[in-house]
Amino acid sequence: MSHKPSTALVQFLEDKANEIRCLSIECTNASKSGHPTSCMSAADVLSVLFFNEMRYTNEEPRHPSSDRFILSKGHAAPGLYSAWCAAGLFDKEKLMTLRKIDSDLEGHPTPRLNFIDAATGSLGQGLSVAAGMAYIGKYIEKASYRTYCMIGDGESAEGSIWEALSFASHYQLDNLVAIFDINRLGQSEAAPLQHNMDVYRARVEAFGFHAMVVDGHSVEEILKAFEEAKSVKNKPSALICKTFKGQGGAEVADRLNFHGKALNAQSERILAEIKGRMHGAEAVPRPAIVDDAPKVADLPIKIKSDIDYKLGTKLATRLAYGHALVKLGEACDRVVVLDADTKNSTFALKFKDVFPDRFIECFIAEQNMVGVALGCGARRRTIPFCSTFATFFTRAMDQIRMAAVSQSHLNMAGSHCGVSIGEDGPSQMALEDIAAFRAIPNLVYFYPSDAVSTVRAVELAANYPCMTFIRTSRPETTVIYGADEQFEIGKAKIVKSSRTDKVLVIGCGITLESAMGAYATLAGEGTNIRVMDPFTVKPLDCEAVVRNARECGGRVITVEDHYPQGGLGEAVAGALSSADFITNQKMLAVRDIPRSGPPAVLLDMFGISANKVADAVREMTG
Repeated sequence: MSHKPSTALVQFLEDKANEIRCLSIECTNASKSGHPTSCMSAADVLSVLFFNEMRYTNEEPRHPSSDRFILSKGHAAPGLYSAWCAAGLFDKEKLMTLRKIDSDLEGHPTPRLNFIDAATGSLGQGLSVAAGMAYIGKYIEKASYRTYCMIGDGESAEGSIWEALSFASHYQLDNLVAIFDINRLGQSEAAPLQHNMDVYRARVEAFGFHAMVVDGHSVEEILKAFEEAKSVKNKPSALICKTFKGQGGAEVADRLNFHGKALNAQSERILAEIKGRMHGAEAVPRPAIVDDAPKVADLPIKIKSDIDYKLGTKLATRLAYGHALVKLGEACDRVVVLDADTKNSTFALKFKDVFPDRFIECFIAEQNMVGVALGCGARRRTIPFCSTFATFFTRAMDQIRMAAVSQSHLNMAGSHCGVSIGEDGPSQMALEDIAAFRAIPNLVYFYPSDAVSTVRAVELAANYPCMTFIRTSRPETTVIYGADEQFEIGKAKIVKSSRTDKVLVIGCGITLESAMGAYATLAGEGTNIRVMDPFTVKPLDCEAVVRNARECGGRVITVEDHYPQGGLGEAVAGALSSADFITNQKMLAVRDIPRSGPPAVLLDMFGISANKVADAVREMTG
């Protein structure tokens, strides 16, 4: 805005800010809970965004070309809902259902609402999501829409915020605006920097942003800053807004002990105070959407190129994952791949070599990578796959948990699982990931055992509407499936069987190799075992587990390169709990903190080698 905004516009936006304040107080009163003072500090920025800056339509809040807004400080949800209410998306009666059991206006935003792209409220995550959306807008879709993210000063202590700032700066996301609501007060005491705005500016500038310190309660200053941000090229912008928690209500403004509390006792006086400042200004039209985002067809994706692995040859499933990404990228130009500086180990590098424009290097910042991937996949604009060592995903478990709440179509692939990685030692060995990911709602956990099943897992993941995790292995495993073998989520494969099988042995990946080795040894001794490859640990093919266990006299051995807690063995035990016959299950798993050593030695040391499987069978049948 090169000229001074008109008095009419300023007064209209001030009125809308105060309307947002009043609605926030009223709806939190109705619910007897919420965070009205956090909404009151943000109201002026929300007013400028929703009634002057952002381009969107109430008819389709997630329009492909509309500007994006992420409320990272998700506890200010009543303020966001009030802004949409004031904009006419829904009426005040609906707003008053805040936090009710039958209302989608929840305590913190979730995509049950048609104007929310990502669930927030677990603080520190929104900017990563916004950065992912901005990346897609600038580099993949080359569209006009801009992305805005509001961050609380308290949550700026989270390291993931700074990971996101670094990412956005590195990729010169000039279509991204971070808005820091510096209202001075946290939940239980003042935020560490309080109103030291120069330090905030210096830190944000050091991370490569164009930083502007503004009075967050001055509509004119906010308008000018957003206009300036649009003129900045090749770097993202940040508004660092000096605000006061509870602004507008003299009894609560800039005072502790009002966080997360409805203002019932004081609200009548505060509402009268705020309404007394209203101008009664006439509405000013919002800017229109620039409808230039490409159309995307959300159709099934099928790998078209041949799978040319030969039966009996050996290939690491992590390498097959790289091959599969390339095949998927050839079949669909919406596939994007992210990695955390492990691409030459996860073999995501294969995709980058063929499709460099659709590969996003996130460097060693796994929390940010997961958030960026969530943003990339928002509104189903792309199909994201992100990869690193499986154990490093555990540091992003909160982002993964929130991605599930976000109903995200996020695909993850973790390599270097278990003791079978060998000499790198326990810091690199994923031994907890099955337990962690089994707890994520609606997530499918693929554990392919050979190259063919890995390619099919990637193909199925791309078409699955929710989250997936693919566990790949470092050692080579034998190709046991033909190219035409069909795979389904939740359907196991019986790899070896006979009518005289004494024990059902269930293994995945490297431990399926152990089971197959035991099969050959025991067959030479005249003992037949049945070998099952679950393919997906979640959902597990419980019907197949119970049926095959019955046919093997109820005797079951599970073998896994994972700690026993929460892993394959306990998943199988859960399935067997419904059996109407007596079962005898033995779980072979890694039962102590491992150490460096040759893979074969470690498999034997920790009881999951072919020899140990054979011993367990002999003990069970002896």
